[in-house]
Amino acid sequence: MAKSKIIVVDDHPAMRGGIRVLLESGLEAEVCAEAGNREELLHVMRGVRPDLAIVDITLNDKSGTGLDLIPLLQAQYGPKFPILIYSMHDEALYAERALAAGARGYLMKQAPVRSILKAVERVLGGEIYLSPRMSQELLRTHVKGHEKCSESVSVDQLSNREFEVFRLLGKGFPPREIARSLFVSVKTVEAHRARIREKLGFGNAAELTRYAVDWVHRDSGEQQEGM
Repeated sequence: MAKSKIIVVDDHPAMRGGIRVLLESGLEAEVCAEAGNREELLHVMRGVRPDLAIVDITLNDKSGTGLDLIPLLQAQYGPKFPILIYSMHDEALYAERALAAGARGYLMKQAPVRSILKAVERVLGGEIYLSPRMSQELLRTHVKGHEKCSESVSVDQLSNREFEVFRLLGKGFPPREIARSLFVSVKTVEAHRARIREKLGFGNAAELTRYAVDWVHRDSGEQQEGM
């Protein structure tokens, strides 16, 4: 039986190495390529035909987040190419966005080690993988009539990079710290913030920041209550 071939995209070499050891010892799989950012991914994609990609969200990359790599991977390998997002970021904030972008699963790095093996098996098998609590949250939202979608202010319209800026604003980061976290200039952060304000309809930066803080705390809090 042929081994499944997997690309791992994460900006920490030690994390990539750990994932490699785990997958190759726990599954009939091999890591056929690794990348730390978009440029490296473009280089390694040319020579491999993987069955799955495991992608982190936050990369040491000015060009965007791991979510921005989903269309790149699916343009190369086909629209149904399976991608598993493996990230430290709260699934309450990112899982739906990842699935909407085309990923087939979302797993937090805080999850038990065995969870990544289960997630990879499920996604390789054509299924969607989410944690039990996130699956329940999506079901609850659906049953209640997609209440979040009916809000007058919807963050779904933000690009992935704008959403990153919005999330960090909600966590209380000033523009200089956001710029450092995203490997961009303060001027770029300010430009993103201005576009976010325009899209969400806020009159000034203070209103936007208040809303971002409330949104991040509310969405994270709802998930914790359901645990």
